Amino acid sequence: QVQLVESGGGLVQSGGSLKLSCAASGISLEDSAVGWFRQAPGKEREGVACISGSDGSTHYSENMQGRFTISRDATQNTMYLEMTGLKPEDTAVYYCAVDSLRGWSLAHYLYNYWGQGTQVTVSS
Repeated sequence: QVQLVESGGGLVQSGGSLKLSCAASGISLEDSAVGWFRQAPGKEREGVACISGSDGSTHYSENMQGRFTISRDATQNTMYLEMTGLKPEDTAVYYCAVDSLRGWSLAHYLYNYWGQGTQVTVSS
């Protein structure tokens, strides 16, 4: 059974940083496509960043490029999202997701396994 457990969310001031973690069990993150997504109240879930399941390349939504960094640790079977320069519009519930798809995608509907979400709130 696949289980993803996120941690690291919280309240931070504008311009601050947070690092989210997603510990996985029942699936190898190293052999999978992994991604971070977020959903703000009243908005659709959107892709933030992902790592390709085929070549390990990283990909980011244009709004997050340069501010967010996605990574994974095979030994810990954990993935991370390091966020810097946070803005109030980054406030959302952040989810990690995993799938066996080859290649990469920021389309949430392509991912089968999801964490429970962690709240990130950025105050102005």
